[in-house]
Amino acid sequence: MNKKYIILLLAGVFFFSTAILHAQKINSWPETYAEELFHITEVMVTDVASPPVAARIYAYSTLASYLVIQNSGGKFDHADILASSYLDDFGLESTSLGSPEFAAIYAMLSVGQAIMPSGYLLEDKKEAWIKKALKSKIIKKNEVERHIDFSKKVADAVMKIANADGYLQLSTLTRYSPTKEKGKWYPTPPAYISAVEPEWKTIKPFYLQNLEDFQPAPMAPFDMNKGSSFRNQLDEIIEVTGNLSDKEKLIANFWDCNPFMVDVTGHMAIGIKKISPGGHWMGITGIAAVKENLSFAETAYIHALVGMTLHDAFISCWQAKYETDRIRPETVINEELDRTWRPLLQTPPFPEYTSGHSVISRASAVILTGYFGDNFDFVDTSEIYFGLPERSFSSFLQASEEAAISRLYGGIHFRDAIEEGIKQGEKIGDFIWEKINE
Repeated sequence: MNKKYIILLLAGVFFFSTAILHAQKINSWPETYAEELFHITEVMVTDVASPPVAARIYAYSTLASYLVIQNSGGKFDHADILASSYLDDFGLESTSLGSPEFAAIYAMLSVGQAIMPSGYLLEDKKEAWIKKALKSKIIKKNEVERHIDFSKKVADAVMKIANADGYLQLSTLTRYSPTKEKGKWYPTPPAYISAVEPEWKTIKPFYLQNLEDFQPAPMAPFDMNKGSSFRNQLDEIIEVTGNLSDKEKLIANFWDCNPFMVDVTGHMAIGIKKISPGGHWMGITGIAAVKENLSFAETAYIHALVGMTLHDAFISCWQAKYETDRIRPETVINEELDRTWRPLLQTPPFPEYTSGHSVISRASAVILTGYFGDNFDFVDTSEIYFGLPERSFSSFLQASEEAAISRLYGGIHFRDAIEEGIKQGEKIGDFIWEKINE
């Protein structure tokens, strides 16, 4: 690893491990929380977790850290994020801990370990966290075992809920089969990956009681006739992608977040590791927490709330995707207009309507705006680890707008999927924010 890369690595919110190894005290709590959470992100990238699956992992792992604080005397200035969800009782008895922060991070890593296929990779991270905490004197050696015992109780309680949310039953449901019907989704090049998580709508949300309340307006019907809404949007994609500025290309790549990207060279296909869309917004959450220098309790709070919002937003969006089963621009352009056309970004392996980035970005932005306020400016360093430069935003809503339009620049979404996705996400975000503040 060259020195330039190490410098870039240390510039982001997540990457403080080298400094910590030589420090006598721990980083600020938001920095430490973001760093430990990123260990979970790294395993997700290794597992190529789909966007909905990644959101589920973030939701349950951050929920565990929140529960530790909530049940060990932690004080929150905001409403209880569980007050209006179905999670009424985890069966936990409150206890007094000398370092609830230590236990919260240990519980977060423990849920990550239990919930991911390659979660065993976090065992070393848990051991490193114990050593770091002892060296930083945030916990005494004779207290470690009691704190770990409580962390395990919380992690077990969270996993009991997770194991009952419908995820374990997905493999037993009827498999999705694409059709050749005009206007319907079909696998796209270069890897022609099968449809991802077609039954995700069966997963239990935290807050959304009736998914039908959050469905988008009808999409433009498939119609290749000149002047139709569908054809106009198709022509717009061809026009826009054929005349992209360097800035627009950068925006498209900055928000790509496609964990399924495949680079094909000759007869060899190589997977390109990338963060998920939800991971990007968890990164933004950490950046905001660091900027505001939140307490550990508030850091755990906002991460869990955003994680649970992402989880619900993906369930709603995925219901729309598979009910509409809409074709991707690449497929229809190749079939009807130009066999050689390719989008700037690689098309993700699931139906088009609505845009997942638009939905989850807006929902997250609404929650973060409610918490941190309007016009909260920040520098997004989430993609530095993946080789992309930082970007500055004047607000979370502005960032969500850019995330949404990036899908048009990338050539992978129609405009109505973007605009209706924003509306869908805003409705979800508003509902959750209002619900927890009832």
